[in-house]
Amino acid sequence: MTSSSNGSYRDLRVWQEGMNLATACYQVTKVFPKEEIYGMTSQIRRSAASIPANIAEGYGREYRAEYIHFLRIAQGSLKELETHLFLSQIFLSQRVEIVTSQALESLLQQCETVGKMLRSLIRSLEPTSKNNR
Repeated sequence: MTSSSNGSYRDLRVWQEGMNLATACYQVTKVFPKEEIYGMTSQIRRSAASIPANIAEGYGREYRAEYIHFLRIAQGSLKELETHLFLSQIFLSQRVEIVTSQALESLLQQCETVGKMLRSLIRSLEPTSKNNR
């Protein structure tokens, strides 16, 4: 389905925003304690990177249903990321004051934007009967 489309997944705003979000997560986690490198830091980075990666993988699939499946996986990774960011906000920024609450709040706002874009893209790809829920 998508291989015959003009352009690339890199042209999708949702992929671009997903990449921006992943980049911002890598920047914020640079200051996390070294003992968190295999814990919170790793979880945040992996879930953030998974968002644009799944958008791209779905785009490269042959059938629309597969594309939607990978967009939903990206949504799941986004929710996982949000959860890790909430945990970071509670444990790291408020208790240890490593990262400002403002930086984490900004990431959560980016998550909201990407989530809206993903939902919109999925709705646009689903058959019309499913859009009338």
